[in-house]
Amino acid sequence: MSTPRTASIQPQVQQAADAANRLADSAEQTVNGVRERVIPAAVRLANQAEDLAHRGYDAVRDRTAQLRERALDASDRGVRYVQEEPVKAVLIAAAAGAALMAVAQFLSHRRSDRR
Repeated sequence: MSTPRTASIQPQVQQAADAANRLADSAEQTVNGVRERVIPAAVRLANQAEDLAHRGYDAVRDRTAQLRERALDASDRGVRYVQEEPVKAVLIAAAAGAALMAVAQFLSHRRSDRR
């Protein structure tokens, strides 16, 4: 049962409801459009980050292997030198030890002089 007053408002109410529905539809379309663009971009970004992490890991692994190989080579050269030149090796080691002791004593005296 509609009165003349409510009958005159009904078209306005219907217009407001239609406008709200259009606004909701537009908002839903906007959200869907954003979702369609954002999700693939996020997936691409995640894939790029994963690729970068793998490349970094591989680079560190390769560099570590290279350093390990160089250290083993240096160790082998040192062992060979000691085997081929034992007297020289002992003299060099003694000289290096003496030099280190001299530096340690110098630093020790210097530190005690400051006190």
